[in-house]
Amino acid sequence: MKILKNFIFILTLFVFTTSFTEKHPYHVGSVEINHNKTSESFEITARFFMDDLENALSKKYGKPFHFNDPKFKTQLNEALKNYSAEYFKLKSDGKFVKVNFVGYEEDHESVNIFMETEAVVRPKKVEAAVSFLYNYFDDQINIVHLIIGGIRKSEKLTYPNRYLFGTF
Repeated sequence: MKILKNFIFILTLFVFTTSFTEKHPYHVGSVEINHNKTSESFEITARFFMDDLENALSKKYGKPFHFNDPKFKTQLNEALKNYSAEYFKLKSDGKFVKVNFVGYEEDHESVNIFMETEAVVRPKKVEAAVSFLYNYFDDQINIVHLIIGGIRKSEKLTYPNRYLFGTF
């Protein structure tokens, strides 16, 4: 009986640790770029798997980052601000638009990153360069939604492609 209990314990431990150490097979994120008619700014929400983002930040900045741990909150805010500035660029009608990091939110196994731009009067041509997590995965896919005046244009950007163009 003791041998059976030990076997079940070891098997349970193996199954439990294997399920948490295996990485998910797809590296996908989404970025929504929505032009708010009232504020005339772009509101951007980027969503990624938490473990992927932790790993990309750790590789980029050479130190560990952990979501769901309050002692990392200040470091994560600073790292995500810098990371977003490097891996997300936006142009409206041929001119770069200043993008401000607003903050982030942990949502179970994912992280939402929030950004907002300065005011932009109804844009006609928008260009976005989106390369989140490209520094960590060479199979990263970013699904990008561009919404202006209720018109939605979506595109799948697969590494190394990072550019999205929309005319409205």
